[in-house]
Amino acid sequence: MARKKLPKIDTILFWNIIILVIFGFTIFVSASLGLAAKDGSMHTSIIIKQIILGLGMGGVACFIFSHVHFLHLRKYALWIFISAVILTLAVFIPGLGFKSGGATRWLNIGLFSFQPSEYLKIAFILFTATWFSNKKNKVKEIKDGLIPFGIICAITAFVMLIQPDTDTLLVMIAAGTAMYVAAGAKWKHLGIIVLVGIIGLSGLVIARPYVKDRIMTFMNPAADPLDSGYQIQQSLIAIGSGGVTGRGFGQSVQKFSFLPEPTSDSIFAVAAEEFGLIGGVFIIGLFLALVWRGLLIASRVTNPFGGLVMIGLITMIVIQSYMNIAAMLGVIPLSGLPLLFISHGGTALFFTLLATGIMFNISRYQKIDKK
Repeated sequence: MARKKLPKIDTILFWNIIILVIFGFTIFVSASLGLAAKDGSMHTSIIIKQIILGLGMGGVACFIFSHVHFLHLRKYALWIFISAVILTLAVFIPGLGFKSGGATRWLNIGLFSFQPSEYLKIAFILFTATWFSNKKNKVKEIKDGLIPFGIICAITAFVMLIQPDTDTLLVMIAAGTAMYVAAGAKWKHLGIIVLVGIIGLSGLVIARPYVKDRIMTFMNPAADPLDSGYQIQQSLIAIGSGGVTGRGFGQSVQKFSFLPEPTSDSIFAVAAEEFGLIGGVFIIGLFLALVWRGLLIASRVTNPFGGLVMIGLITMIVIQSYMNIAAMLGVIPLSGLPLLFISHGGTALFFTLLATGIMFNISRYQKIDKK
């Protein structure tokens, strides 16, 4: 018996992602030259990890999950979520997890370090989408919608805050809330979520001084330009010096001696300095196009689980990326989140491409009216 041919991946979504990956890696290579000037061996190591773990293994994961029917993920969503929670907690096991920059977020797996919270982001979306799609119209009820969603978020929040990783948690909550809205949540229940969120953030500001410091720096970055306000000041200098057309590829000055983390947190500033306003708008436009196409596909997928997963993954990718960009522009406090598809981080790129593979697979089953 001949094997049934898979439907095609959505063409616009496919090329949107391809352009993001190619343009992103181009920017990353240029930004990494700043590290080469300081430490050539570190530069080589970062490039290799980005290519092997991020692009190479991530590309394989993308291919595999683009061919695995998304409904198979629904069957195992609970176990995927449980395994992600356990793996994320494993960072506290001596000798396996390690601390860097004041946070315990990484696992040492030999040749590479691994950040399990990237896996948890996808697992959280899959499990939340499974719950909402199973309950259907009952999601509007407190006992089948708001309370279970609150429990899922509370478990995730506990795991993320003890690391701590507040920024990634905010991205996950945003993705989950977007799915909750799409599943049919009542506005008064959403109001409760917003209220709890405000109270929670206020508690973090009081309990964790570094959160308060970020907010104070955001309010007045010029107050301490050589310490807490240094990164945002240098970022704005880089973005401003790019002008309309930029200095040209590889010609950033800030990445060599002034801009902290030029390959990760501050990579948008490097891109804006080298490609100018045009390049910055192009990057923002690529993510905006991703939102448009992703939501359109979600509206065309007849299976509720597939539509919710698409909404969750699109929200996760775009919210995180826009938080990075907004932080570099001084619109929100510094977040420490990578710019997906572009920033250094083999784990982040691997799981972003894996998520892309899931989106590709969902796009195969959208229903398009042919006139």
